[in-house]
Amino acid sequence: MRDTGSGRAVRTKEKEEGCELPGVWSAYGRLLQHLRRQAGLSQQRLGEAIGYSMEQVASVEQGRRPAKAAFTTAADRVLEARGALEVLQDEVDRAKLPRFFRNFALIEAEVVSRFSYDPLLIPGLLQTEGYARAVFAGHCPPLNEEIIDQHTEARLSRQKLLSRVPLAELSFIISEEALRNPVGDAEVMRGQWQHLLEVGELRNVEVQVMPAGPGFHAGLNGPFVVVESREHRQLGYIESQEVGCVVSDSAEVSAFGLRYGKLRSQALNGVESARLIKRLLGEA
Repeated sequence: MRDTGSGRAVRTKEKEEGCELPGVWSAYGRLLQHLRRQAGLSQQRLGEAIGYSMEQVASVEQGRRPAKAAFTTAADRVLEARGALEVLQDEVDRAKLPRFFRNFALIEAEVVSRFSYDPLLIPGLLQTEGYARAVFAGHCPPLNEEIIDQHTEARLSRQKLLSRVPLAELSFIISEEALRNPVGDAEVMRGQWQHLLEVGELRNVEVQVMPAGPGFHAGLNGPFVVVESREHRQLGYIESQEVGCVVSDSAEVSAFGLRYGKLRSQALNGVESARLIKRLLGEA
């Protein structure tokens, strides 16, 4: 905040535009700088040792740019940090997510089960890089390239949940319309369909397709997610137009669970869903 001299405090231009940088990036940068100085290295020398420019090292130290996983792995090794930087990477990546989604991302990372229905787009946990980048590139108002890169990296980082140990039980119901909606070019869609088939073969993942034109079904009110925490508490999540809401009321979450059970019975089973996706691949 700054004082205008008229007794009113106003936000700085950075905060007015929603561009305030995440605190974890600054904390990571200060730690990196401390470790670098302890090792007796300049920013130039560290950059040369890990394959980055001095300007990139400086940006990370100043908290202006988040470290990528490859940067962190290399810096941790060269600085002999014993994982001190790597332990922060998940938080650094999570801060790249859109602000409205970050609270749910914290919950999602620790769940024992996650069930979702997606009528319009392939769910983020199953998106390829090309598909995710096309989604963010179509944002209105337009995002700059750096933000598109950060959001894409963060979305791909969330996909650790697919193979995290212990495994989480994951179920995805995707509408046929979402599968057919061309996001990106034909090559992006072919890669996305192939990826769905591969992920659907994981033993903890089930992918079902809600076929087009079945009439009324329990998902017509919109997308939703139901998760179960490690403490076996069930929560819901709904999102629309960049507004996300975690639902904790037990009656509301119970209704989500009933709807999801109904949707599973109305959707194609796993084998039939894979057959439909293969047909799309053959038609492309």
